Amino acid sequence: MRTRLLSIVLALLIGASAAAQTRPGTPAPASLIDINSASRDDLMALDGIGEVRADAIIRARPFKAKTELVERRLIPEALYDKIADKVVARPPPGATPTPTTRPPAGQPRRG
Repeated sequence: MRTRLLSIVLALLIGASAAAQTRPGTPAPASLIDINSASRDDLMALDGIGEVRADAIIRARPFKAKTELVERRLIPEALYDKIADKVVARPPPGATPTPTTRPPAGQPRRG
């Protein structure tokens, strides 16, 4: 029984160790590429993004969501599916939320 338990623990440790290692070229979650601030070279490091697409992404900034890469027709959906887990669209520094058009509660509306 004890040997069986040790075998299971060892197998779990080996599996956890292998899972913790990332394949070369696979970014860790902390190293996501922000399409709102990434350099041209950083964007070109993504599979399928060359000079022309990297320049188009930079010109189209800022993005509210990474899905805008497809919505604005900067990249095809098939390419987006390949890179979606490697990119993020963080709000640009100093960005303010969109102001509301409603007056605060308790104030009359202007006609």
